[in-house]
Amino acid sequence: MSDEVKSISYFYATVKNKPGEGRKLLEFLSANSVNLSAFTAFPVDEGQSQLDFFPDDPGQLLIAAREAGIKLVGPKKAFIIQGDDQVGALIEYYLRLADAGINVHAGNGVTDGAGRFGFVLWVEPKVYGKAAQILGISP
Repeated sequence: MSDEVKSISYFYATVKNKPGEGRKLLEFLSANSVNLSAFTAFPVDEGQSQLDFFPDDPGQLLIAAREAGIKLVGPKKAFIIQGDDQVGALIEYYLRLADAGINVHAGNGVTDGAGRFGFVLWVEPKVYGKAAQILGISP
């Protein structure tokens, strides 16, 4: 595989599930030069959404969040996989983890339309180290 697999830290915030909440946070982070490798958002409870931030520089995110009064949870760990887009690009990763008895807790991916893909992969924290080893990286 010529893909790149990395361990990545992320932080999350829970906000009201209403128009503009995510925009406000992303706008503030952008104004404070916080670059994100990935971002995902989804509903978690009635009227609440979870926003996951995968910063290039976790320290910079924490400073900006503190200045804005944004309560973050983390750091947490996930994997980010990037590579050339092709049919079945993720099968090998899922097979290796499944063969090791590791469940993929969640995943989120996208292609860039120019032949590359990015994928965030979550496993349970208790098996993160073993999953890193299976994926051929340091935790």
